[in-house]
Amino acid sequence: MSSDVRRNPIWNLPNILTLLRIALIPVMAVLLLSPSREAAFWAAAVFAVASVTDWLDGYLARRMEIVTTFGKFLDPIADKMIVMAALVMMLPYQRVPAWMVLVILGREIIITGLRGLASTEGIVIPASNLGKFKTIFQITAILGLLLHFDYYWFFSIQHPYLHVNMHNFGIFFLWIAFVLTIWSGVDYLRKFVRFFA
Repeated sequence: MSSDVRRNPIWNLPNILTLLRIALIPVMAVLLLSPSREAAFWAAAVFAVASVTDWLDGYLARRMEIVTTFGKFLDPIADKMIVMAALVMMLPYQRVPAWMVLVILGREIIITGLRGLASTEGIVIPASNLGKFKTIFQITAILGLLLHFDYYWFFSIQHPYLHVNMHNFGIFFLWIAFVLTIWSGVDYLRKFVRFFA
């Protein structure tokens, strides 16, 4: 690693992991151009790797004490980009309700805008526990929706009671994520109004 990279606070391991998460978005999108079972599996694998980097970059930033303004700005943007890309790319296959994607996308744009506006006034609206739970359920739901097909517990035995339908699994958790999306969005709006009042 060059001395320029070491001196530049932007080029640290947590930020590189965040940039990697953004770089994985077109890979996942290309995989989702195919409706096949194999493409669904690999798209879910890419999304899973991106989700792990979401946890890992924050952990490393705190552990290595290299939290940067650039990282704090880019990390939530990367999270929203990968989630929105996955949901939008599944719309042509009707794996997710379009109206639900619209509401989730609208909430993310509004809250991100309000948090950005607050930061220009020197006000930091921290991520709430509701928001963190929302993210966990969103990731679980999207993994299920990406996998989509029936998966048997024993691959050689295709018994109706020995399989799980990953689409239904994903939809179940998406509804929980949707409720938390609205709930946490209202919570952020309340905090925003309170801060500026």
